[in-house]
Amino acid sequence: MSEITFTVSPCEESGVLVAAWDAPGGGGITTQGVSIDELRANVRDAVACHFEENDAPVRIRLHFAGDVLLQPS
Repeated sequence: MSEITFTVSPCEESGVLVAAWDAPGGGGITTQGVSIDELRANVRDAVACHFEENDAPVRIRLHFAGDVLLQPS
């Protein structure tokens, strides 16, 4: 697999960004972050845990769905 795409959307209740990838055969990965930087790091960590080293995708794409509102910290 050369690339996977996570769909990123804001959680209106908690304000965090949620990233989800559905695996073609079922299952997948879902993670979250309070900022884009934290989300990016959490996605990388989740992908590293989900895939064996030789099966990991070369690229990870984040597709932002809807309007993302970032709260000041």
